[in-house]
Amino acid sequence: MDELFSVVVPARFASTRLPGKPLADIAGVPMIVRVARQALASGAREVVIATDDERVHAVVRDHGLDVMLTRSDHQSGSDRVMEVVTAKGWANDHIVINVQGDEPMIPPAVIGQVAKLLAQHSNILVATLCEPLHDAALLFDPNIVKVVRDCVGLARYFSRAPIPWRRDDFSNVQRRDLALTQKAWWRHIGIYGYRVAGLARFCELPPGILERVESLEQLRLLENGIEVIVGEAVAAVPAGVDTPDDLERVRALLAASAR
Repeated sequence: MDELFSVVVPARFASTRLPGKPLADIAGVPMIVRVARQALASGAREVVIATDDERVHAVVRDHGLDVMLTRSDHQSGSDRVMEVVTAKGWANDHIVINVQGDEPMIPPAVIGQVAKLLAQHSNILVATLCEPLHDAALLFDPNIVKVVRDCVGLARYFSRAPIPWRRDDFSNVQRRDLALTQKAWWRHIGIYGYRVAGLARFCELPPGILERVESLEQLRLLENGIEVIVGEAVAAVPAGVDTPDDLERVRALLAASAR
């Protein structure tokens, strides 16, 4: 792609549900290295791993990848990305993509897609992606974040709740296994693209009421009037790795694809 962009992958060693997650072995390759390789295939001009742990730093460096040791007191991955942006001296209009460090199977195409979204909307500071939800069980799962968009693709709300609410069906708990045949429900995919000025603005803002209620930091943007463009992902994005079960699922998928 023609758009110049950089990728930063925040990688924190500590994890309540899966300690040492960035270094989890997946078919002989540490997870964080797999994520970085996917990012490198996206067309990014550079990919930087941002970590607070010497072990992760050493492993990533040994694999010949760009890595930066960052502060340990960051409240979020976005703050860690901002530390890299500041150290690199990227300009306010430069596009930086925040790719989660626990998505070893993220398609490179969707990373480039986020950068292209920003390049196509010069007045927008933040971009992200979504994909349609067709399973009501996922719609009602609070771990699946939903997004409502307007007719031009701008985010109007993110929630863990099943939005929009289909009054005649969803009020009956026995009918929550209905198939969702319309493109009215969207799963938010947790990849973010920022112009540096937008990321800096986000990191300056305090958490808002909606963010605290939903435990979703992207609501801080909407609460402060920062528009977020949301594109439909050009490729399916497998769920990330949060638990040991997730790790085994990814290992099985990669083993199957290698046969």
